[in-house]
Amino acid sequence: MKILGLSKSTVKEYFIKGKITFAVYGLGKMGLPLATILANYGAKVIGVDINEEIVKKINMGISHIENEPELDSLVKKNVEAGRLYATNDGIYAAKKSDVQIILVPTLADDKGNLNLKSVFDIAETISKGLEKGDIVITESTMPPGTTEKLIPILEKSGIKIGDFGIAHAPERTMSGTAIRDITLQYPKIIGANSIETLEAVKGIYEVINRKGVISMSSIKAAEAVKVFEGVYRDVNIALANELALWCEENGLDALEIIRAANTQPYCHIHMPGAGVGGHCIPIYPWFIINSAKKTNMELLVKARERNDFMPRHIVELTIKALNKIGKALKDSNILILGLTFRGGVKEFRKSPALDIIKELKEWGAKIFVYDPICTPKDAVKLGVMWKEDYKDIDAIIITNDHKEFKELDISLIDKQIRNKIIIDGRNILDSKRLDKKGFIYYRVGYIPER
Repeated sequence: MKILGLSKSTVKEYFIKGKITFAVYGLGKMGLPLATILANYGAKVIGVDINEEIVKKINMGISHIENEPELDSLVKKNVEAGRLYATNDGIYAAKKSDVQIILVPTLADDKGNLNLKSVFDIAETISKGLEKGDIVITESTMPPGTTEKLIPILEKSGIKIGDFGIAHAPERTMSGTAIRDITLQYPKIIGANSIETLEAVKGIYEVINRKGVISMSSIKAAEAVKVFEGVYRDVNIALANELALWCEENGLDALEIIRAANTQPYCHIHMPGAGVGGHCIPIYPWFIINSAKKTNMELLVKARERNDFMPRHIVELTIKALNKIGKALKDSNILILGLTFRGGVKEFRKSPALDIIKELKEWGAKIFVYDPICTPKDAVKLGVMWKEDYKDIDAIIITNDHKEFKELDISLIDKQIRNKIIIDGRNILDSKRLDKKGFIYYRVGYIPER
């Protein structure tokens, strides 16, 4: 059922009754949860992915996404109900669907230079099956202005914009909480090419999102929302890190001060730490920096530089702690707890651990690693050794906030470790308890003198 031009209430009715067919392009960590939720609310959903193994698994009712609560059961339920199936044939999906949603990863280098080929290729594919009344929605995060660049590609179908609609509705999800985030955590942001498109798209997302939607004045404004969210966090973390470094110089505990300051409702200082990782926060500021023509984006650049410096500072803290007991970093046995960029998610992109490992190697340290959601093979890929105990270790560096690390057996560490040094890059341990055990315990913004 083509929905362009229909009222929001009519779209909702048709959605729930299963009269609307969606094609979701990209069945990764964000795409599969969205496709599954659309199906779970009654729609027919065709998932499209170039990976044949992923398609095969989904059609067997099996999710390939790990550590995503509820997703396994929802995929199984909706495949068995006949509302969700997957294919490698993107043209077929476009022909059979009324709404096409693009949610593929947008690959970028460390300076935010994007490779958008996958997005443009999907637009080419959709154009070969596009029909009057269809609506194309981008959810992938891209530099503001990108979605409208797809219009000439889609018009290769012979259908002009206006006879089809286009919108941007940025995903606002995180791995590990995708189902929650899509359905009840945040309002959905929507920008569209026309009032008719906006009305129909609002109807779609109001069905699946209990928080409702926020309508933007343009597609470009909607694209900017997600980017601004990431920029805010990056700059705020950089501020926290810079204040933490000042606290180190002045013998203060940054965490104590930040927590007290944040009791004032206008203060929202983030947590200092080992660095900023993932596909999002370290990359989005470059979308703004690279597209600015007149305004100097010096603040955003400096924030990026500060956050990229933090892994090196963790190594500096390690050197300082080892020197306190008269030991050099060279040939010391260092155990890194955490390979992924954050707790509970097996994702290595821009993980601070990677830069810390690189820096430690340059200093000649012997590096061991452990991460509860990784394997010894992951350690081999990084050229380091896997270790599941603390024997003969001179210093521990914590680089992410896995639940297991928050519950470390300090007594066991005390018995096994050779030199009682812990560098906490995520501020997750109890400094008073470690002090009582005689540990040298440093974290960003906390270097006690004793």
